[in-house]
Amino acid sequence: MAKKTPRVFVNAANIRQLTYINNQRKPEKVFLRYFGHNGDLEEITYGGFFDRCEKIIAAIKEKNLSGKRIALIGENCPEWIEFFCAAISAGCVVIPFDRELLVNEIKGFIEIGKIDAIVFSPRYSKKYAELKSAGALDELEYIIPSYTGEIEDLSDERLISLDDFIKDAVPEKITPSEIMRARPRGDMSIMLFTSGTTGSSKCVMLSERNIMACAKAACEAVNFTEDDVTLSVLPIHHTYELTITIAEMLYGITSCINDNLKHVLKNMKLFRPTSMVLVPLFVSTFNKKIWDEVKKKGKERQFRLGMTAANTLKFVGIDMRRKLFSDVLDAFGGNLEKLICGGAAMDPELMNMFDTLGIELCEGYGITECSPLVSVNPYYRRKYGSVGPAVSSCEVKIDAESTDEEGRIIGEILVKGENVMVGYYDNLEANMEVFTDDGWFRTGDIGYMDADGYLYITGRKKTVIVLNNGKNVFPEEIEEYLAKIECISESVVVGRKKENGDVELTAVVYPNFELYPVGMDISVIAEDIKKKVTELNRNLPSFKQIRNIDVRKTEFEKTTSKKIKRFLVK
Repeated sequence: MAKKTPRVFVNAANIRQLTYINNQRKPEKVFLRYFGHNGDLEEITYGGFFDRCEKIIAAIKEKNLSGKRIALIGENCPEWIEFFCAAISAGCVVIPFDRELLVNEIKGFIEIGKIDAIVFSPRYSKKYAELKSAGALDELEYIIPSYTGEIEDLSDERLISLDDFIKDAVPEKITPSEIMRARPRGDMSIMLFTSGTTGSSKCVMLSERNIMACAKAACEAVNFTEDDVTLSVLPIHHTYELTITIAEMLYGITSCINDNLKHVLKNMKLFRPTSMVLVPLFVSTFNKKIWDEVKKKGKERQFRLGMTAANTLKFVGIDMRRKLFSDVLDAFGGNLEKLICGGAAMDPELMNMFDTLGIELCEGYGITECSPLVSVNPYYRRKYGSVGPAVSSCEVKIDAESTDEEGRIIGEILVKGENVMVGYYDNLEANMEVFTDDGWFRTGDIGYMDADGYLYITGRKKTVIVLNNGKNVFPEEIEEYLAKIECISESVVVGRKKENGDVELTAVVYPNFELYPVGMDISVIAEDIKKKVTELNRNLPSFKQIRNIDVRKTEFEKTTSKKIKRFLVK
């Protein structure tokens, strides 16, 4: 068990104070490393970041955008982070858009959110013509691309590059005491549209206080320091990556920005991160790559013996893990020590696997409406299979509904605290449904807590499959078992009704085609997978056994945060 040590980070009241303090404490320290527009490696210091933010704040105020609503869209980049921090600090409401939204969805969200201006990242500027022809930009006061090289028609008077937007802006001479003033507790600072069409989406309203409370709680819960170097791979329009970015600023960390998901391992070797924040898909992919490489070299037996030796030596106080597995660690840049995983269910065995290699893996749990962090399995006292106790910004309880076969009280997870959203925008009915009479937020997730207050997630209330005998099956649990079958790359478990009305558990799977000869008939692959699933069924209660299997030839469609779009799987 690791010893808990005090987390050292800036205790800022708001984002502007945070950028100000970092400018005072470490102006020359590199905050962001990234690939510039020409593909060259560039960087910005904490001092340079503060200066840019202050110029943007001044420009926003000079152009009468203060207090208005500004959308941000595009890839992770310094301009996105700068404008987010500056706009929040200037009293604006920021609306982060998923860069993969369709044009008609962007148009719908601009109308619903009553948006006044939009900022495009460098690579997203090429979308301008398409958005303009669809009428998506008609009602905006300003259209601000970070880079205009992709835009052929620059005749629109509302169109102004980010550099021109801030060119003549004069930063305010503001005192530290004025900077420290936070917005009122309940003021909306961020509007986040949940996944779905413009008709089915909800818009989550978060305050600056929500984000700051959550970022501070994250700093207290994880084993990071200002000496860490991180690699950002998750989309920043999600609260997960966004809040982590603010937490990294609180620590004073150097953050490197990944330019393409296909380049993750290449960029890990380039930037040599010590820490990363990921979703389970990345962790399981790393794990599979390790084992594929070991098997390819014919060293599986040696590798397993090394794992046993490493764990035995560690038990008696000798830590040889990073020496024994230096080849594996070099593939991740050589310095990787810590992984935080959240956003979806993770195979608990991965924690042991990465621990054996010398990489500390902690799982957390959250939801957008909670900014998003709710709990983290703490580095100093981790529990296998748990997502840990509630973080300091909130408290958690279970709305008891039933007990499982082991006698544990299972129910919906409820949250109350500084991280919980202001509410859903313009949606009184949804707010009434999601908040209890005494102010607890209903997450829609199902789980239980142990005697130490550690939370265990068993599934989503919306995805639970109710069988004819009244038994509840959480598909996420079955999918965890399927993930351990080597020939299955991805799976979604659904309940399908047969002609007689019975609900049948069906596993829709995407095979690990790398394990089969090129050109092998899909029916042969399906039979092999069925055999493996039949073996799995022998170890499951009868009501949890998979009765039917559908094999896909293509991967499941996913969100930008790499979650499978379950609603598309029938």
